[in-house]
Amino acid sequence: MSKAKVMTIFGTMVFLCIFIQSNIVSADTFIVGDSNGWNINVSGWENSKIFRAEDVLVFKYPKGVHNVVKVVDRHGYTVCDPTGGEEYNSGNDSITLKEGGNGFICSVGSHCTRGMKIFIDAEADSIENLEKK
Repeated sequence: MSKAKVMTIFGTMVFLCIFIQSNIVSADTFIVGDSNGWNINVSGWENSKIFRAEDVLVFKYPKGVHNVVKVVDRHGYTVCDPTGGEEYNSGNDSITLKEGGNGFICSVGSHCTRGMKIFIDAEADSIENLEKK
């Protein structure tokens, strides 16, 4: 085998390794609610998307009108209970997803019970998930 052919094969293998590694470790960023932002009736926005651990959610909303609480468990999400959760209130909050369940609610007034909440099951990063994207 010629030296040029060996170098071409080696270069291709290095490129493929770098390409695959960069895709596996890259996280996606999602604007919650897309152009509507974080608001009443955002529930269901997450259903058409695939989320992985380390993806970032960006919550955009009028500061002082809403907030975001990352609840401690599915129960907190279901009954709109912010107890023990992490509260964000900047109006432009970026939150990194952990593997498994991630619930978010607005704890202002009755906003959560009116649909201002989402629950995301973030999958572990894998080649199979990359193929779905």
